[in-house]
Amino acid sequence: MPAEEFVAGWVSGALGLVLGHPFDTIKVLGFFKGMSFPIASIALVNSVLFGVYSNVLLALTTTPHQERWTHPPVYMDVFIAGCLGGFVQAYCLAPFDLIKVRLQNQTEPRAQLGSPRPRYRGPLHCMTSILQNEGPQGLFRGSGTLMLRDTPTLGIYFVSYEWLCRYYTPKDQNPNSATVLVAGGCAGIASWVTATPLDVIKCRMQMDGLKGRVYHGLLDCMVSSVQQEGPQVFFRGLIINSARAFPVNAVTFLSYEYLLRWWG
Repeated sequence: MPAEEFVAGWVSGALGLVLGHPFDTIKVLGFFKGMSFPIASIALVNSVLFGVYSNVLLALTTTPHQERWTHPPVYMDVFIAGCLGGFVQAYCLAPFDLIKVRLQNQTEPRAQLGSPRPRYRGPLHCMTSILQNEGPQGLFRGSGTLMLRDTPTLGIYFVSYEWLCRYYTPKDQNPNSATVLVAGGCAGIASWVTATPLDVIKCRMQMDGLKGRVYHGLLDCMVSSVQQEGPQVFFRGLIINSARAFPVNAVTFLSYEYLLRWWG
């Protein structure tokens, strides 16, 4: 497989993460809480997403990335490649995402004289604590929901981006920077509108196990959440997710496209 797509995905993922991380932690102490861990891990996972997507699309269409705008693939091929990229990404992402969510949702204050120690002292301590208390399967808590969230969502993500780029770009030309920024940002919002309900459930299942099991699977988590908080619970965080999605994905796609053009 060509390595350029993986490297471009890693770099674009890192840039997008730096821009979007404050939104991830807007409800907890410190805008850049837990920052060092996801820069390395989530950027790596992003390289898997874009690498798998680009290479599956190449296998389906035999059209290299440099010729994609002059010989555009059909949207069904884009959707299938995005879904496969999302599925593989979710499997790789699950342990990293769990650790990130646990670290970001710590309510204990930072260790100070006379104050209680935080539950987790860092990513490695978080991972070892999960392994000791919940077993190896604990690192994949919520992974099924993550796959259900990311598989169709990332298909929609790439289709939205492709459609907007083609709509605002003259035939047989590459989209300009403004088009890529707008298309990437709007694609990010479209994906989070569809992903937010399962993202809410995913986060609850990932936090489950800290103080004993509360939910007995995906369906039980959904039913319990609706009974306690109503149907609107599925759209909790949609506004902040959308606010984060536009700049993060605009920068992600712009850096990805320009890196591939530079290497091409």
